[in-house]
Amino acid sequence: MTWRLSVRHSTQYRYEGVAGSSYNEARLEPRSDRHQTVLSSKLEVTPSARVSRHVDYWGTVVHHFDLQVPHAELSVVSSTVVETGTSPAGPGDVSWDDLGDAALMDRFCEVLAPTETVTPDDTIVAIADGIRSGAATPAAAAEAAVGWVHDHLEYLPGSTGVHSTAAEVLGSGSGVCQDFAHLSLAILRSLGIPSWYVSGYLHPTHDAEVDEPAIGESHAWVAAWTGHVWPLDPTSMVDVGERHLRVAAGREYHDVPPFRGVYAGDATQSLTAKVEITRTG
Repeated sequence: MTWRLSVRHSTQYRYEGVAGSSYNEARLEPRSDRHQTVLSSKLEVTPSARVSRHVDYWGTVVHHFDLQVPHAELSVVSSTVVETGTSPAGPGDVSWDDLGDAALMDRFCEVLAPTETVTPDDTIVAIADGIRSGAATPAAAAEAAVGWVHDHLEYLPGSTGVHSTAAEVLGSGSGVCQDFAHLSLAILRSLGIPSWYVSGYLHPTHDAEVDEPAIGESHAWVAAWTGHVWPLDPTSMVDVGERHLRVAAGREYHDVPPFRGVYAGDATQSLTAKVEITRTG
């Protein structure tokens, strides 16, 4: 089944003083692939700025712009319409021996190596070893890994931050979707399974009415290479399909933040983000 999803993602920065200038980049525009088709996408910036666009190393669309005039507020609004679930993915049939091939490990070295937030400790390695002993195939192990994370973490906003490591998340026993993804990646990579962090959106209602807006938020899941790329959602444990809209993928969150920037001035800032997602077909 395919859905047509309309997403409006609004980011507002307000400064207590005035920012003299700022330099910004946004990763909010999805790309078409075999699982989704982008029908339209627009980015609006206030105050008005010249916006440039490129595709980064990981294949993500990046809009970048700077403001060279004093400003007390900055608004970035992304509006996107995407047809999702066009070709549901499933597990591949790669074997454990295949994953041990030197050429394959070299091909996927960047999504097998540890990163700042996805570095397995002894406990995570032990969890992976336990999963490996009961899994006949990498696909079975990948499914078991995200299931383990879903069962052992509590979804608790505010319990972690963007710099929390997989080991810290495991120690706290709670987190949000990015933490579920980071811990899943640490286990998957300990298993020798190439895996990516994926960011985007998830419609919150499985039987959503057409043209009924819903309050959403940015979402994160993972994709494991088990013969081909197989997306898995450890937070919701629903199949990645028509309710998911993919925006970006990389090694971890810091490769794909929706928005980041720097500004000059003595002002402190507050951030408000709002996502409205509507099934339109």
